[in-house]
Amino acid sequence: MLLNNRNSSFDFMKYIISACIVYLCFTSCVGVKQYNAQISSLHSVEELHQDVDKAYSQLQKFHPRLNQYISRAALDSKINALKNEINHPMPSNEFYERLALVLKEIRQGHLMLRPPTQRFSRAQLKVLRKMKFEFNDLDFEVLDKKLWIKSTMGHDSTIVGDQVLTVGKETAGKLVNKYKALSTSDGFNSTYYDRYVGRNFTNFYYSDKGYRDSLMLLLKKGDSVYFQKFKWIKKGRIIQRDSATIGESKTPTKAEKLAYKAKQKSKKKAGRSRGYVPSRDYYLRNFEFIGENNSVAYLKIRAFGDGNQRKFYRETFAKIDSAKSANLIIDIRDNGGGSIDEIENLYAYLALKPFNFVNDAEALTKTPATKATTSLEYSGFIDATIRLFSIPGLLIYDLFHVKKKGEKRYYKLSNSKLKKPKENNFNGKIYVLINGYSFSASSILSTNLQATNRAIFVGEETGGGYNGTVAGQSKYVTLPNSKVRMKFGLLHIESPFHTDPIGYGIKPDVQIIPTQKDRLQKRDPELEWVLNNIREGN
Repeated sequence: MLLNNRNSSFDFMKYIISACIVYLCFTSCVGVKQYNAQISSLHSVEELHQDVDKAYSQLQKFHPRLNQYISRAALDSKINALKNEINHPMPSNEFYERLALVLKEIRQGHLMLRPPTQRFSRAQLKVLRKMKFEFNDLDFEVLDKKLWIKSTMGHDSTIVGDQVLTVGKETAGKLVNKYKALSTSDGFNSTYYDRYVGRNFTNFYYSDKGYRDSLMLLLKKGDSVYFQKFKWIKKGRIIQRDSATIGESKTPTKAEKLAYKAKQKSKKKAGRSRGYVPSRDYYLRNFEFIGENNSVAYLKIRAFGDGNQRKFYRETFAKIDSAKSANLIIDIRDNGGGSIDEIENLYAYLALKPFNFVNDAEALTKTPATKATTSLEYSGFIDATIRLFSIPGLLIYDLFHVKKKGEKRYYKLSNSKLKKPKENNFNGKIYVLINGYSFSASSILSTNLQATNRAIFVGEETGGGYNGTVAGQSKYVTLPNSKVRMKFGLLHIESPFHTDPIGYGIKPDVQIIPTQKDRLQKRDPELEWVLNNIREGN
């Protein structure tokens, strides 16, 4: 009997592999032109209704907190109303916008929709990889209900701090409001939207408008208004822009190229524990002492994830302990989250007594890890084959990690075990800087610190919820007709602490929201308040 089962399993695996090969060969034959034609053509009412049903059925089947902020009856009503509104053929982008406005009502920040975008042939990609679009080098920020250029990865610093009046032929305000309407936050929180749209404005614009040969922005500097054109340029070119040479450029010499490569290599080596991000030329984790006698330790964390985080925190807190710093500032403004292992490890250096960092995660599916891995789009035959052979192992992994308790299933997290503080944990005064883009893992860390009265919070209410978030493993769904892509979490992850009413973030003890005037004067009002508070001994 056992042998027969093994033979049957082997035959089944051979069948799956053969089917996978046939599928990949078939899909590779579908040309770029056909795909681009499909997403730009008008889809029938029946096809769009099928896509609505597909999206909703996937959420009902796999999302563990689908009706946390909206009742089943109310959501059913909105889905039915959407289908009634879709009474004529429309292209993928228009359908995406209508669907996004409805799914926004679920109020789960990790539930994301993306419209399909133009694909390129291999020849086109070969050319594009050698180029970059200057517009994509810009970082934006929404402050005072206006769109501003916050920074740029290019060499044009003259436009930093300028207000954006129009992008192409549309006003910046109109575009910002449109993209905010298509975004979602955890619960009823509102601070996330401006931060999220500002940080992702270039991505939103590309998804909305598609490929552009060039783009004209109308900018305002003080009382002056002027146009600035952004175009595709070759990678590696040094852009020189000042009041006299706007738009001029030069190709770097061989010596400049070698010097640049050596510098990047050095940064990458130094950043193995700090998490160096070459595309942005910064580190995820940064540490320094502020003030005299190393009395204030400052830890700036842009995201939780890449690099050897354990080594970084081990070395950092050893330095703090050696310096006998009395105050620690943890800056997680604009930190969108990341690894739960990292935030638990960091918290172990901040806790004063044994702790359970999170509860076991609620799950609707028996196989979250398997569903998450198999739902990713295949990047090629090798990728598909590797993932195919990983399925048995993932199923076994899920079998041992998902347990039913009462009417619900829970995913066993190693982070839910009782842990002890680190030996050289910090027992001084902690300040945490937060804003609307402090999201996901940043909010889970903040919940633990605030609930245990371990820190003073300064800034703006976090975008992530106090009572947890649906994230962890993520499922990806491509709707069959419109090719709109949907991503949502499979695990509800929360700390042991809760608050009422639900649906809001971690609120600061001291609310400070920066203005554009602060940016132009290069002031950091949140950090300034903390340093003054420390100086005054409050």
